[in-house]
Amino acid sequence: MKNILITGAGSYIGMCFEKYIKEFSDYTVETLDMINPEWEKKDFSSFDVIYHVAGIAHRKETEENAQLYYDVNRDLTVKVAEKAKKEGVKLFVFLSSMSVYGVEEGVITRETAPNPKSNYGKSKIQAEEKLSELADENFLVAIMRPPMVYGEGCKGNYQMLVKFAKMLPVFPDFRNERSMVHVDNLSKFVKDLIDNEKTGLFFPQDESYTCTCQMVKEIGKSMGKNIKLLKIMNPAVSILRKFTTVGKKAFGDLIYKIED
Repeated sequence: MKNILITGAGSYIGMCFEKYIKEFSDYTVETLDMINPEWEKKDFSSFDVIYHVAGIAHRKETEENAQLYYDVNRDLTVKVAEKAKKEGVKLFVFLSSMSVYGVEEGVITRETAPNPKSNYGKSKIQAEEKLSELADENFLVAIMRPPMVYGEGCKGNYQMLVKFAKMLPVFPDFRNERSMVHVDNLSKFVKDLIDNEKTGLFFPQDESYTCTCQMVKEIGKSMGKNIKLLKIMNPAVSILRKFTTVGKKAFGDLIYKIED
């Protein structure tokens, strides 16, 4: 029996994992609200695994909220990990992000050096560095840098594709490659980490890359819409991709190289 504590109540990824893992009889799972400072009184000693999903994301970054990213994504993470280590938790699983690389297009390999541009990405990589310092043979640390997570009810960039599917009867037939991971596949990946007590750095993603236009078409199909893909729109997409952030996010190539 594995006892798992998800730190970050209300997190989409955390809630999906909780629902997924409850289908198996060999696990118990609890969630902990990290907004309430009373979390520090929680006894961690009965848990084998902490899955830390609490964090600040999907917000427009401003000068006013910049420090919040470091307070939550870095400092809170370290505080939870230090408590977990002190109270005998064996495995700490941390949800980081592809954002630590600071790129909108390209191919990322295990050798690619992080170079975050946003406070979100910077706070995540700084948390990773602190966690690596805490790790030892008795306190195992697994760090995940997933690409865009998608699934029913998912927030973030996936919602941009949902909006496209809702609004548009036609869409560019523009071929690109994106690393993505369905939230169910991410949950399966975390279960494997827990079952095998894996440590180190991980890049969970679907088995094949996603094409934006095909995903929009599939989202439309789930809504009962038949979105037509038109190559005639591609020249405009090429311009958007070259000169705008939205164009790069929607139509650029951004992948983790699939490891053999």
